[in-house]
Amino acid sequence: MAERRKAKKHSAEKSGRGSAWLSALKEAVTPALAIRVGIMLLLIAGLAAVMVLLNRAVKREVPTAASLRVFVPAKITEVLSEDATPDTWTEGLRLGQQELEVELLEGEYKGEVLPIQNFLSAYSNVDGKVGGRVIVRVDVDESGDPFVVMVANYDRGLVMGGLLLLFSALLVAIGGKKGLMALLGLAFTILCLLFLLIPLILLGLPPIPCTIAFVAIATAASLLLLTGFTRKTLCATLGCVGGTAAAGILAAVVGVITPLSGFNMSEAEELVLRASEYHLHISGLLVCGVLIASLGAVMDVAMSIASACQELRELNPMLTARQLFQSGMNIGRDAMGTMANTLILAFAGSALNTLILFRAYNYPFLQIVNSDLIVIEVLQGLAGSIGIILTVPLVAAISASLLSNRGKKAVAAPQARPKTKSAPQPVR
Repeated sequence: MAERRKAKKHSAEKSGRGSAWLSALKEAVTPALAIRVGIMLLLIAGLAAVMVLLNRAVKREVPTAASLRVFVPAKITEVLSEDATPDTWTEGLRLGQQELEVELLEGEYKGEVLPIQNFLSAYSNVDGKVGGRVIVRVDVDESGDPFVVMVANYDRGLVMGGLLLLFSALLVAIGGKKGLMALLGLAFTILCLLFLLIPLILLGLPPIPCTIAFVAIATAASLLLLTGFTRKTLCATLGCVGGTAAAGILAAVVGVITPLSGFNMSEAEELVLRASEYHLHISGLLVCGVLIASLGAVMDVAMSIASACQELRELNPMLTARQLFQSGMNIGRDAMGTMANTLILAFAGSALNTLILFRAYNYPFLQIVNSDLIVIEVLQGLAGSIGIILTVPLVAAISASLLSNRGKKAVAAPQARPKTKSAPQPVR
């Protein structure tokens, strides 16, 4: 009897916990929240359908030579022979050749153990060790038997995957819910870049309008995930799109004056070979690069100013538009300097090897400052920084317009009443 009573009591406690959890869930999921989630799911489903259709349209019936090459991960099982020695001018890299035996780990010929000649040079140096993982190119001979053409590179997939997991874990662990939303926004932006923007450009559409649309979609999605459907989100989104567009317009104007376009970029030669088939507009790709490169920094500044204006509005609901604008400008002045440094130093870092090369060979200064590569890097850094600077007054003005109480003067905070001294209590 006692055991039955305990069982009934335990089941009652469990049912009570379940009903309490369900009631709490019902209170949390309001009709407005359900509508928002439903709208977002519909938009995501529609965008996913568009991505699938676009990527099907981009596929070509005639495969390219690059697409026919087969690369698979492999494990080095044995070093059969080697003739390689360290060299002083390559900082200790071994130069020579090796004869390796590798086991294919994936693909049609998984498990096959094949020999390969691996050549070690200063510029292609995959030094094979027993147990190491490499990427190899596989082909078949006339009889249909597989053979390894070359060792293409080290297999870095596990390391890069671990680094990505570490980044995601730290972002979620330190950022909490905001970190998770930021991670989802980043994933959405990358998906839109790979499966929406690039297919649209390959289909022959004008790249600059497509990139502006991508910037608007990525910004709206990222900020909506972070802060929801709020006026703050609207202010930051409009300011971010405006600032990024300003950077793109400036880059386009400078490109017309200099002149400078996508044909001056290092990848232009390879793109020209495919332009006739895909109807590529190569000249606009330079501006597209500026828009995408400046998006992250501009979004950061825009969200910082909009959030600060929202906080000030909540602390004093009677702030006027002028007061909010001045506060937004003060906050933005602190942010624009660091973000401008971030952009310029990022582009300087990407061109560091070129700058060292110019200095080592003593190129004339006039040639350096007018070379395509240097001018493009400087243009991207300065155009993005100017976009950040223009974002500050733009977001401040939008926030002042949408968040303030127009026509009302700020009300001073009520002063605390002086405390009256109470009569001294008799000592007992």
